This record gives sequence, C-alpha cells and structure tokens, in this order.
Amino acid sequence: MAELPTAADVRLMQGLAQRVTATRPDLVNSDASFGELAWNWGRTRGGGERRLWFSGGELVAWGWAQLPRRLQLNDGSTKDIAHAYLAYQVDPGHAGLLDEVIGWYDTTAAGLRRTVLPGAADSFALRRWAAHGYEPDAPDAWSQLNERDLTDVEKPSLPAGFSFRTAAEVSPEAVVQAHVDAWAPTSYTLSSYEGLRRAPGYRGDLHVLVEAPDGTMACSAIMWLDELNETVEFEPVGTHPGYRRRGLARAMLLHGLHLARAAGARHATVACMGAPAPARELYYGVGFRELSRDAPLVKT
Repeated sequence: MAELPTAADVRLMQGLAQRVTATRPDLVNSDASFGELAWNWGRTRGGGERRLWFSGGELVAWGWAQLPRRLQLNDGSTKDIAHAYLAYQVDPGHAGLLDEVIGWYDTTAAGLRRTVLPGAADSFALRRWAAHGYEPDAPDAWSQLNERDLTDVEKPSLPAGFSFRTAAEVSPEAVVQAHVDAWAPTSYTLSSYEGLRRAPGYRGDLHVLVEAPDGTMACSAIMWLDELNETVEFEPVGTHPGYRRRGLARAMLLHGLHLARAAGARHATVACMGAPAPARELYYGVGFRELSRDAPLVKT
C-alpha cells in the first residue's frame, strides 16, 4: 500500500530542510526547500508515495515519488504524466543513506522512466546517482535558486488605480482565479487552495496580490517564512497575461520583501528556470542573484 505524505511528515521534512539550509544552502535541491515542500503538499494534498529515514528519532532522509497520473485541467482537457519523478533530501551528515533512497525509488518506480533533480553542487550525490545508472537529462531543463538579503529594499511603486492585497483580505475564489489566470491551463482549483491553507507554514498575510482597477487580481505570490533561518521563499509567482510588462510583478515582489522583513526575515529566495528568460530577469531586476542550480538526471 502506498504511504502518502501527511502534514506531520511535511513538518518533519521542513525541519530537515531548515537544518540543511542553516549549514549548506547550496545542497537544498529542487522541491526540498521549506516553501516548496509546503506548496507541493498543499496543492496536491499529499499525492505520491513517500519513505522516511530516521536516526536517533530525528529525520535524516526522505524520498517522495510522483508516479504516472492523469491531471484534469481547468480548460476541460487532461494531461498525462507518464514518467516518475523523485523529490528527496538527505542530511549531509548521513550522506550514505542516499543509496537506500535511490534503491527505494528504483523499486517504487520500476519499469518507468525515472527523473530526479539533485543539486549541481552535491558532487557526492551526482556520483551515487551515476553509479545507479542515472544520466544527464535535457540540458536546457535545469532551474536555479536565487537569493538576496533584505538590508536595502527599494520602495515599490504601482500604476495609478492598482493596489496591493493579501489573501487574508480577498475571497478564496479571487485568490484561486489569480493563480489560474497566470498559469492556465492548470489543475489548480478551489480545493487545491483549501489544501494549501492547511499546509505547514502557510500564512494568508504573506500571500500577496495586486488588484487591477476593474477588480481583477493581476498577479500573486505566496511567501513561505522559515523563522529558524530568518528567510522567506517566494513560490509560486505569477501574472495574468493581460497585465504583463507593466511593472506589476516587480512592485509586488518589492512589496512582499518589505512584508517579509516586517515579519522577521533577513533573507529571501526564489527559483526560476536557469536559461535567460523574463522570470529570471524579473528576479535579477529586484536584486536576486543565483545561489545554486540543479542537475536534471534521468534513468530510462
């Protein structure tokens, strides 16, 4: 029987992410950060299979495998995902457990095309994945994590008639529509958002939006505050196609950074695709710079 990750599991996984972030932030691979864990669990309500490894009662490694499935999209179409994907994290002090994680993944997803995104700076992990038959995947599909400190944040400026909002101030339907407009076609629904609000670390006052003069939520972003490391992570960030290239997302990010600093953060991160693209330039334009990148691997 599949073991689905629970909210309690996510809190343990976030705790490991916080410990790794405190000492080796360059080893926090894709989908294993404090905010990504909450975002991915909340919107899917724990889909997939997971396994946890403990030492002395403390979580030191975990694997979360997503298997082939069919997604129902908001435009009435469906999207079939035919391969397996693994999110995972191993405490650097227990690096040898990675072979067990890989073995569990190969057994759980046997016979399938299997993908994974270890950190490019994790030379030990790259050697172990290669030893198990994993090879570099599409060279243009890598992503990067960006960072900046919050010591000097520019004051945001919105065009006339636009205003900042938070999810705590507007209806759930408006919050969901903001995401759907930015990411269509998507499987995100009101039910997804209800699950997200139960995710460990979600705060409606750190879920920011920009409202257009006609009431449309033109863009939105969720911030996940890791109080232990005094850092905040933006995930996701999106803008309605009809409101792009007006400086709205830039203003929203700056506004969010001010809110994060008021909430106790001293540092911020955001992920994007690594190749030059509008999203990366947006983040660079508000002071973010590359912290780390992943190394996509595949086993066919």
